[in-house]
Parts: sequence; C-alpha cells; structure tokens
Amino acid sequence: MSFTSLKIGDLVSSVPIIQGGMGVGISMSGLASAVANEGGIGIIATAMIGIDEPDVSANPVAANIRALKREIRKARTMTKGIIGVNIMVALTHYAELVKASVEEAVDIIISGAGLPLDLPGYLVEGAKTKLVPIVSSARAAKILCQKWLSKYNRLPDAFVVEGPKAGGHLGFKKEQINDPEFTLEKLVKEVIDTVSDIAVKHDTIIPVIAAGGIYTGEDIRKMLNLGAAGVQMGTRFVATFECDAAFEFKKAYLDAKEEDLIIINSPVGLPGRALHNKFLDDVENGIKKPFRCPYHCIKTCDIENSPYCIALALAGAKKGKFKSGFAFAGANAYRINEIVSVKDLIRSLQLEFEQTQS
Repeated sequence: MSFTSLKIGDLVSSVPIIQGGMGVGISMSGLASAVANEGGIGIIATAMIGIDEPDVSANPVAANIRALKREIRKARTMTKGIIGVNIMVALTHYAELVKASVEEAVDIIISGAGLPLDLPGYLVEGAKTKLVPIVSSARAAKILCQKWLSKYNRLPDAFVVEGPKAGGHLGFKKEQINDPEFTLEKLVKEVIDTVSDIAVKHDTIIPVIAAGGIYTGEDIRKMLNLGAAGVQMGTRFVATFECDAAFEFKKAYLDAKEEDLIIINSPVGLPGRALHNKFLDDVENGIKKPFRCPYHCIKTCDIENSPYCIALALAGAKKGKFKSGFAFAGANAYRINEIVSVKDLIRSLQLEFEQTQS
C-alpha cells in the first residue's frame, strides 16, 4: 500500500510528510521547495531568518520580515506545491512574522514553543492560510480548542504532536524526556482522542500529525495506524543536498554517534537536544562566550545570565563554524550515514512504508 494523502482543510499533499521547520537558516526556500516538489509540505523556519541581513543588528524586525518575505517568494518560484512557515510563539517579534506570512498568503503557519492562543487574530478577511499549533499534550490541545472557539469561533486546522525525541527545543521537563508516560505513541493517541471528540461536536475534521523521532517508512506507517493523518520529520531532511545548511553542518550529523546526542539547558529556558561538541563542553564547564544581544529574538531568553547567544551559536553552526556554535538534532540523527536528494529520501521512505505490514 502506497502513501495516503494528507488533507488539511482544502490543502492536499500526496505524501503525508511535513518537513519540520529548523531555525536559524537550516530550512529555508531551498529545502522547503524541494520537499513540496515531491508532494510533501515544505516548511520555512522563521527563527532569526534575517541573521545574515546587513542591518539585522540595527533593525532586527525589518531584517527578519524582509528575509521571510523573500524566502516565501523564492520558494513560490521554485514549486507549485504546499509551502508553510514555522513561527515560534516565544519569538519576540512573533506578531510581525505572523502578519507578514499572512500577507504573503503562505499555505500553512505551524506554531509551537508556547501556546499560540491569539494566532487566529492575525488572519485577515479572505485569508486561506491554515493554522496548525504544535502541542506536546492532549491538555494543551484542549485548551487551544476552547480558547479559539470562545474568542474566534474557529478551531485549529490540524495539530502537530511533538514527542520528546525531537531535535531542538523540547516542550518537556528534563525528567519527562525518557519517561514511558511521554512516548510519542501515547501522546498521539491521547491528542487524537481529545481532538476527535471536539471535531465531531463541531462537525469538522482536525488531522493530528505525529512528530519527534520519526525516521523510517515503518515509523510513518506505525503513526498512521495509530490514527495520525501524517508525520512531521526534521532530522532526516538535514542530510539532503537541498538542505540550506553548509556541508559541514550536515557532516556533523554523518559523524554523530548515539552518545553524541545530549540534552542541554538552552538560554531560552527549555531543554533541547543537540550534538555534543567542545562549544557545549565549554558552556557546561562555566566558560562564558562573551556577546552583546542586539536581537533579543526570544522573549524568554535570560540575556544577563546566558553563557552564550543562542542565535549566534546556531547561525555559526549553520555555516559550519562549530568553534562558536552547535547543532540541534533529533534522537535518531546518529543513524544517518549519507547525504541524499530529497527525491531519493522520500522514495526510500515510500518503499519502506510499502514493505511494512499494516
């Protein structure tokens, strides 16, 4: 049996895969358009998207909005497929990024790192942009549905449920990350049960998309068998030719061993999964990386006490400069051993999916 399509409102992707948004330049128009061209949903990450703009220090808002609009437009010239953006609620200029994305008529806004309680308020009349929150519990999904219904008389177009095996910032406490009570399978089933009841009451369908640690076609089938409408995958798409990061960033994934994947305390106040390196050792040993903060890109960042600037660290890594940065990665990054095209990756996932018993 081949892939089933993923339907989010009137949007239909022939491949039930959303490419995860990976910030500070990892998933831009190049990767997003390549995924969209293969029938998946390509996502441009907005976190410090304007980091390379010449005026980003003097005017971070204008720089990030300019870069975001340019990347959306660029993607549109490269694909007729579905293009979305990932906008973290924790971003200081969240509202401006959402408004710019709606102005550009992006197909989907995916929003996590906090509950996007006011996201529908940024839609303008006639906007067709789909709104998809990321949650890590059924309780969060229920709260969002209730808030959106009472304030905006609408429900989310879909939910992404992100489990603790994801890369980057995690919506879990450190002690929950390896707790069997918080497996992706369990979370997905709980969110589906909660959301399905609400959807039935309002005569609609709210697809649930599983994310965090999805690696093979067999993993995709497992999630679809649980009732998920599709999956979101980030880590697998890093090791593609089309990924917007430098080769050295991708090579860090190729070289990674299982023990290299560690949980760190991010300056933004959340645990995160990253690839171990000397930069992170220095931080762990109390060596501060001096910086000024011209951006204040994340609302929750404790600038006074932060040992380093996360925007600069991730921007450096994206360019392959690991002396001054590090790479976020999902729990399965160590399994990657080659760089392939997006086309070949999706083809191999499809083959694994077909060869797995349903």
